[in-house]
Amino acid sequence: MSRNPVTNPSVRFDELFDPRLSNIRIVLSRTQNPGNIGAAARAMMTMGLRDLALVNPERFPHPQARAQASGALNVLDEAPVVATLEEAVSDCAWVVGTSARARHLGDEPLTPEAFAEKAKEISQHGRVALVFGYEQSGLTNEELDRCNAVVAIPTNPGYSSLNLAQAVQVMCYALRRAAITEQPRVSIKSDNPLYQPPTAEQTEQFYEHLERVLLMTGFLDPNNPRLLMRRLRTLFNRAQPDLNELNLLRGVLTTVEKPKRRRVLPTGSEE
Repeated sequence: MSRNPVTNPSVRFDELFDPRLSNIRIVLSRTQNPGNIGAAARAMMTMGLRDLALVNPERFPHPQARAQASGALNVLDEAPVVATLEEAVSDCAWVVGTSARARHLGDEPLTPEAFAEKAKEISQHGRVALVFGYEQSGLTNEELDRCNAVVAIPTNPGYSSLNLAQAVQVMCYALRRAAITEQPRVSIKSDNPLYQPPTAEQTEQFYEHLERVLLMTGFLDPNNPRLLMRRLRTLFNRAQPDLNELNLLRGVLTTVEKPKRRRVLPTGSEE
């Protein structure tokens, strides 16, 4: 019988994790049951992930979390507890929310396999966050607005009840499977050595800037905003501008706020 690597003193804790998954963060938002936090940590460790962040959990630290972790205590002990989702993902280049309910706005949700393949690509250049919501109702619309994409596990439509830790296990397995599977390489945007994805914080600053300009120009009516900003988020999430492109867009917005006056030379060209 093989020894449990968690209790094997000859195996260092760092050796239990896959470096190919080191830029993947699992975020649990507003978790109600502390046992689910521990079970999620166990699910992560079995697939080689260690970066866990907790957003405003109801009860943590808690003995039940440690009991359900079943040896993955270092994952729990390293997990930061923050007040908001924005804090948990501010340094992430791609934020993906998990959702079991249909939304009338936004693109079709990714499959776990499609998410894992894209996460594998993006995590080579920046951190990826996978966000799970409250057990009873999942992520709120406001939390999903902070995500660049949504992933859904294709459960039985007649009985789709999936425990939080089970959902974490399914998604972590998809990530591990993608990490250990070699795929034929094709030329992609991120192959450019100058490519740098923006962080979630930089993206939010762009959306704040965009909303401010739209209010200033009158295009966005504060008394009747409808779903304009949510639709624009969907558009830019689909386009996935890199950091240079995002800065270019912000430069355009700045010239709308403060138009530049260019002096026309006698030849008709501008200075």
